[in-house]
Amino acid sequence: MIERAAGVTHRGRPFTVIGPILKPGDKAPAFALATKLFFVDTVSLAESAGKTRLISVVPSLNTGICDAQTRRFNEEVGAYGDKVAAYTISVDLPVAQQQWCEAAGISNIQMLSDYREMSFGAAYGTYIKELRLEQRAVFVVDGDDIIRYAEYVPEISQHPNYEAALIVLKEVAG
Repeated sequence: MIERAAGVTHRGRPFTVIGPILKPGDKAPAFALATKLFFVDTVSLAESAGKTRLISVVPSLNTGICDAQTRRFNEEVGAYGDKVAAYTISVDLPVAQQQWCEAAGISNIQMLSDYREMSFGAAYGTYIKELRLEQRAVFVVDGDDIIRYAEYVPEISQHPNYEAALIVLKEVAG
């Protein structure tokens, strides 16, 4: 497994990130992530084949930037209807994700949890080893599972480049 020393920082303190750095043109790795505890229900990348996907990765929904990131993308993807499948991925437990969504009025993004195996984080290069959290990242994946946009936010306490991601999302989703 690839380990990237100082792959992300939090207020200047470096942390190791596990997994590759994906870039536009790469094939999006498959995933199956929990929507309920104990992996009773999962969602996979294959289930949204043919659609444009927006994948927003956050350390935890219960932080200000993660909250803002999820709300912003929820608002933006609403305009695309069923042409775009949008996901927010964190290691928060599925029940906590569901409660947060209900309280925040989130309806356009599906929450997925990497809490069990960190398999998404390892495949997409967002697994922060020392913290067992996800690095903040954004991916736009086209209907053929090709990554068209990839951003790894280098500092946990920074926002992603919303505008750049949304420009590519608009280009790909049409």
